[in-house]
Amino acid sequence: MITAVVLVETEVNRVPEAAAHIADLDGVSEVYSVTGDVDLVVMVRVREHEELADVIADRLGKVPGVRSTKTYLAFRAYSRHDLDAAFALGIEAD
Repeated sequence: MITAVVLVETEVNRVPEAAAHIADLDGVSEVYSVTGDVDLVVMVRVREHEELADVIADRLGKVPGVRSTKTYLAFRAYSRHDLDAAFALGIEAD
């Protein structure tokens, strides 16, 4: 699974509508409305790198109200939630 974190700047009056539209896109797992330099943080999870262009450039970037995006690829996760889920499945940690 490939995870991308996408920082999205929207038009000020379109944040809720853009967030709802983005949340409905295949490959998008979460959308957070945040404070700071960007309006939304979007988590994209796909199986192959080629799918990133389809989700981010071809669909997310064309959502009405989206002004700009910055994409960061995750290469390792450090999440208590993920560790708890792995132990629940019986996976042994190194």
